[in-house]
Amino acid sequence: MTLHAAGRTASVPVAVEDVSFRYPDGTVALTNGSLSIAPGERVALVGQNGSGKSTLVRLLNGLLRPTSGRVLIDGQDVARRHVAALAAIVGLAFQNPDRQIFARTARAEVAFGPRNLGRRGATVDHAVADALAVVGLTDAAGTHPYDLGYSRRKLLAMASILAMETPVVVLDEPTTGQDAWGIGRIQGIVETLNDAGRTVIAISHDMRFVAETFDRVVAMRAGEIVLDAPPVEAFAEASWPTLASTFLDPPLAARVGARLGVGSTPTDTALAAALRVSTAR
Repeated sequence: MTLHAAGRTASVPVAVEDVSFRYPDGTVALTNGSLSIAPGERVALVGQNGSGKSTLVRLLNGLLRPTSGRVLIDGQDVARRHVAALAAIVGLAFQNPDRQIFARTARAEVAFGPRNLGRRGATVDHAVADALAVVGLTDAAGTHPYDLGYSRRKLLAMASILAMETPVVVLDEPTTGQDAWGIGRIQGIVETLNDAGRTVIAISHDMRFVAETFDRVVAMRAGEIVLDAPPVEAFAEASWPTLASTFLDPPLAARVGARLGVGSTPTDTALAAALRVSTAR
């Protein structure tokens, strides 16, 4: 099953240039943040609640506009584009699916996005079928969304974004409420999107999911980016104090790997072999 990006914008760069954002009540959510994301990258945004992660991703699709600085999508300033136009480029799956779902069937829910972008007929039907299949909800196409459990509603909300075939996909806490099967399914979705050349940006507190799924970890604290590195560096022991300052711990595998000398992102095989050697001593 494939998920491609529609149109000429099948691969676009994302750039945040010296961006600050202040909410109307005076809360400063971002301060002079800069970030460049290459087409097709898998980037995880991590940090405690209130660190600016959600504000940052809402700047990418125009739901918020910078107080200062620029956000560029495909080289164009987001501030000069309508939200409707940006919706065809950046798709955002909310953390809480119940803030996103409104249709009477799963099929209609997933079809809304592409139809809203002006697509019709077989193009929409194929996009909907592919998206439902990728998230494992083909059998629920005719089901009312609120007859699905929370974890499946979350997958449905994700499918509604996938069907829009945007070149950039943003997932806000995608593993919340998921069991091991669901997390594995989401990892497969990220891999499928990546294989199609689409950029995936995720907000997550699940450090194991981040370490196993993403190419790059961007840690935020109090509206500032304090760490930007691949997982092997982000979860190395030298970075633990920075992670701690964002109220995050490295995944268990990183901590065990550091003690056994097999690195910060060891495979299960490497960990098992190191544990056998350690216990044999």
